[in-house]
Amino acid sequence: MSSLRAKCPDCKGYTAVALGPEYQCHACGREFAAGLVRVPRAWGKGGERMAQAARLPLPYPEAAVVAEDSPVAQAVGVALDLPERPVVLGGCCAAHVGAIEALGARHERIALVWLDAHGDLNTPESSPSGNEWGMALRTVLDSGAAQVGDVVLLGARALDPPEREYIARSGLRTRPEQLAGALAGASGAYVAIDFDVLDADQGDPFMPEPGGMSLDEAEELLGRVAASTTVLGAGLSGLTTAARNIEPSRRLLRALGL
Repeated sequence: MSSLRAKCPDCKGYTAVALGPEYQCHACGREFAAGLVRVPRAWGKGGERMAQAARLPLPYPEAAVVAEDSPVAQAVGVALDLPERPVVLGGCCAAHVGAIEALGARHERIALVWLDAHGDLNTPESSPSGNEWGMALRTVLDSGAAQVGDVVLLGARALDPPEREYIARSGLRTRPEQLAGALAGASGAYVAIDFDVLDADQGDPFMPEPGGMSLDEAEELLGRVAASTTVLGAGLSGLTTAARNIEPSRRLLRALGL
């Protein structure tokens, strides 16, 4: 199905049509700020609940479901089916890779705001676990889809030694006060949100870590992003199927103007 037409979350029919970055349902008349791409895969050990979370109900027209058999094929599939302004729902953080690559090809220069308790900066050689979901940010940096100077990693507090070394060597921004520097001069930003950036009592992340942001703090931060640049798209990953994840997801996306 073309990403110009999508399944309306209200009517349940394929009656939502892309009008530029927005969608309008021709049956019920409702308008939506973005199109939804579901990516029900998790590339690592024991990630089944995370993969299933890509089925959570979000109030956006469903433009595509991408369920390929390798991370590379998945990235290609997401890139091919990506709406003009996407909301990507994983799965694991690898769900963001194809979206960032496609948006990077469409725009002269994009910023990347990556919210995650973990760095996702490992390589196959450095990873202690071998889980591909711990390599997603490094993948887009090494591919050139995003430049280190246009990226800020926020909320990371469970970093492997090779990730700390990479941050020190590359100068990757990791502090909230550095947000403006990452956004400066870019055509817009893609925002990747792993739910483990939040305190575990704010939702049900797949891989919780102590000391995370409150939902209010995350909303304030995302509001700053939306006030500072064009939000080209956003993605959620690292959730479980728990119903208590639905309202926080909606709040975070609303904070971005989606």
